[in-house]
Amino acid sequence: MPQTVASRLIPESLRPGPRLLPGLALALALGLAGLWLADLPWLARWQLSALTCAIVLGLLVGNVLGARLPASLGPGLHLSQRQLLRAGVVLYGLRLSFQDIAAIGVAGLLVDLVVVVSTLLLGTWAGRRWFGLDRHTAMLTAAGSAICGAAAVLAVERVIRAEPSKVAIAVATVVLFGTLNIFLYPALYPHIGLDPAAFGLYAGATVHEVAQVVAVGSAVSPETADAAVIVKLTRVLLLVPVLLALGWHEARANGGERAMVIPWFALGFLAVVAFNSLVELPPSWKSALLTLDTLLLATAMAALGVETRVAKLRALGPRPLLLAGVLFLWLSVGGYLLVRAAT
Repeated sequence: MPQTVASRLIPESLRPGPRLLPGLALALALGLAGLWLADLPWLARWQLSALTCAIVLGLLVGNVLGARLPASLGPGLHLSQRQLLRAGVVLYGLRLSFQDIAAIGVAGLLVDLVVVVSTLLLGTWAGRRWFGLDRHTAMLTAAGSAICGAAAVLAVERVIRAEPSKVAIAVATVVLFGTLNIFLYPALYPHIGLDPAAFGLYAGATVHEVAQVVAVGSAVSPETADAAVIVKLTRVLLLVPVLLALGWHEARANGGERAMVIPWFALGFLAVVAFNSLVELPPSWKSALLTLDTLLLATAMAALGVETRVAKLRALGPRPLLLAGVLFLWLSVGGYLLVRAAT
């Protein structure tokens, strides 16, 4: 019987069917639980994102149940980590427009660019030279610190194809230091000589996660929060060229044996940003799509957590945490000097 077009283009493991349902249902349930937990008042004040809550839930399920989890979960978890993640990255573009980028000016763009490039280079170099980490762990930790925390780690993993345990430890380190920023930055604000707009630039260019940027900016003033979020989302846009460059680098690193990975989902993200710049969706539609986006990313994080074992995290030791600490200091101190020079 001849193959259909769909059967040729879609791998058998990813075709819709009952074999995907168990793992997909588990990841989705954990993702929904992550959204619910993130909205609880006593957790919301800590600005723990749904993504963070979802991976913690996944880690608990994966490590408490362990070998008792049925093998039938595998295909659905695999789908959640890959296809659902890519869809989530694409929809993330609804949070940004080119008008937002223009609003931060040349100085803001330059600060974002320098922060992202320098953090990626420092993290990759220091991770391997100073701490003896493997290339993937260093790159994932650097990407999470440089761009947008857990979402960047997951997106980069799709290009470099790292092990789940390395992804999980990179996510954990950027969440830890990003959460520390929520308390540190507002305490620093009265003492570092930046006006509200400049402090927003500083927070947006150096704090790890979008939710953490909102928390830091809101602790100072609405003006600071607005500026910080726009600068942060512009920094997120730099994920696209970073993923393209990594795809090219991975092809070269393998001596041409592996074809260049083109992260089409990153180009889809850019297309959605363009759409969001030209078309104004009804607020209810946009809110629903952003909630769906958060759920897709949380589901991917939960699936990652389920397949990550603490023993593998323990084997990596304290070195990824030390690297994340160095990058935290660079972002906090180096980022401040950049903002002072730019403003």
